[in-house]
Amino acid sequence: MKRIFWMLVIGGTAVVGFQWLTAPDVVDPQQRRQLMRERYYSTPAVQPPFATETREPCSNRVAHKQPLFGDLHVHTAYSTDAYAFDTRVTPTEAYRYARGGAVLLPPLNGDGMGTRVLRNEQPLDFMAVTDHAEYMGEGSLCLDPAQQAYSTLVCKVYRGDLKPPVSPVMQPLIRMLAFVIYGKERPASVCAADGSACIERSESVWRDIQLAAELAYDRSSECRFTSLVGYEYSLAEKSSNLHRNVIFANATVPPLPLSAKEAPQPSLLWQWLAQTCLDSATGCDALAIPHNSNWSSGRMFFPEYPGAETPAEKRDAAVLRQRIERLAEVMQVKGDSECRRGLYGVVGSADEQCDFEKLRAPDEVAEDCRDGVGEGGMMLKGCLSRFSYTRYGLTQGLAEHKKLGVNPFEYGLIASSDSHNATGGDVDEEQYDGAHGMDSDAAKRLIKEYDVPGGIATGSPLRYNPGGIAGVWAEENSRQSVFAALKRRETFGSSGPRIVPRFFGGWDLPDDMCGEDLARQGYAHGVPMGEVLPPRPESSDAPAFVLSALKDPRGNQLQRLQVVKGTMRDDGQMQETVYDVAGYAGGEASVDTATCAVAGPGRSSFCTRWVDPDFDPERAAVYYLRVLENPSCRWSAWQCLRVEGERPAACGDPDIPQIIQERAWTSPIWYYPNT
Repeated sequence: MKRIFWMLVIGGTAVVGFQWLTAPDVVDPQQRRQLMRERYYSTPAVQPPFATETREPCSNRVAHKQPLFGDLHVHTAYSTDAYAFDTRVTPTEAYRYARGGAVLLPPLNGDGMGTRVLRNEQPLDFMAVTDHAEYMGEGSLCLDPAQQAYSTLVCKVYRGDLKPPVSPVMQPLIRMLAFVIYGKERPASVCAADGSACIERSESVWRDIQLAAELAYDRSSECRFTSLVGYEYSLAEKSSNLHRNVIFANATVPPLPLSAKEAPQPSLLWQWLAQTCLDSATGCDALAIPHNSNWSSGRMFFPEYPGAETPAEKRDAAVLRQRIERLAEVMQVKGDSECRRGLYGVVGSADEQCDFEKLRAPDEVAEDCRDGVGEGGMMLKGCLSRFSYTRYGLTQGLAEHKKLGVNPFEYGLIASSDSHNATGGDVDEEQYDGAHGMDSDAAKRLIKEYDVPGGIATGSPLRYNPGGIAGVWAEENSRQSVFAALKRRETFGSSGPRIVPRFFGGWDLPDDMCGEDLARQGYAHGVPMGEVLPPRPESSDAPAFVLSALKDPRGNQLQRLQVVKGTMRDDGQMQETVYDVAGYAGGEASVDTATCAVAGPGRSSFCTRWVDPDFDPERAAVYYLRVLENPSCRWSAWQCLRVEGERPAACGDPDIPQIIQERAWTSPIWYYPNT
């Protein structure tokens, strides 16, 4: 026997745990690589026998497209981190909730069942369950008494049968880490010497996830709900986040989900998707959507091409990335990833809106990674990097396009929740119910930062927010139409409210587009969000853009429309410019934090035409629309008002924001000089 000690440091608190492991309790790496080649690459995508893409034509089809709202980042009890925090909701139940049903959430009763009923009062149009591929088999084996793995010590820790001598608050975290301590390997005591037991069980769990999506898909002419098959690839490099959600177009998918255990570089994921899905002649299609770049220590959008030496090889790598990664997630429960003020290599507008929902305080004094990358981002440590934020990834893409002729960071934008309660779309600030199982009431969610390491791995739940929501412009609510919108990047993201933004660009957009004919004229005379402007005619001085937005019928008034522009300067610095195009200046609307009542001017809709006053035809540019609501109470302020008895310390902490400005972001429109 070999006793392995490990230490976890959370917010300055050292947590020491231990496990007795049979030495060596790891899968033989050579056997695992051989098994990987046989199981992951030998069989292309296939449609399971229980699935079909046959459906009735949708009765509600709009030629010029309609807005649909969904969530492409949702975890159920099939994710080991969700199960460890007492979520017991299955994928089938998660889809039921998304369609307007109810689920049972923690705290658990003596039978291990949730006791808190949560009903979805605002159903989604589409959703994907995205459980982690990593430990999918291990977690399932540990819960099956018929399996030999069930009695292993690692499984006992995971289930909570064996409790290390730490506080009750830390127990779920210890359970979550039961498999993580093996690093890049798998536990042989659970998975067998070559890892085959875990891979075979992963295949079974993956079929269950597919079946849940199949049963949830509304194939009637009403087209009320679209389910998409998906999973999360959860790579962490030096405690830096490189996670992706993989979303498939239809029921034809690979027989196994490739995890970071088998693909320790994102490029290996893209190559596998191309080989087993996109190029397999099976009808399979897929996207990989990076998320939480704010946790990546600059690694998510750092311009590098592992294994590529020549310009041609780098170009090929950039083409593959652009083909697979069409979208990036700009916000979710673990913070905003749009932008950050004061970063090295960025000049231009002083954008105060970049302080929105930052996990690391906007005024934190930290080293800048400058032109390199750091480590420790998932623990909110290490240097800060411009390559951790979507705005600067988009801008860096312009430089890559100039060098390679292709832009690997040509991302559309969405948002999602990352709910580990399996409650996709539960993103309302006023009614926030937590996102990680154990944060099951307001008192637990309002734990003051660093007092007690709360419900999640990198600190107090107070850091987090309800998450965002994904939007698409699609002809109808079907898999074919929704996925096509995702793939062409005609998408938008919201911090929660169902704001409806629209963004067209062109060289000859009519002056009178704002009306019932907006969409028809936009498509006829220009391009929508997510596309590249056509070559500039000699007769045109600058591109014009038409921006519109409708408020959430249940939400706050709209304050402003802003165009965010990114360019690369000749000295290699990124130029960011934020234009207030329509609406009211900040400070005209207000919030009474004693009651959360809002007051001041606002609009239910905006529409305007705007021409770039600083256009340089020789310089590539990227533009996107940002819509701001009037200020409102943050979720923590709402819950402080409702706490019975003595309020938690966080409710009086001046460092905890009480007010936020909800918002929406569209996918960009790109301009490249004529060549």
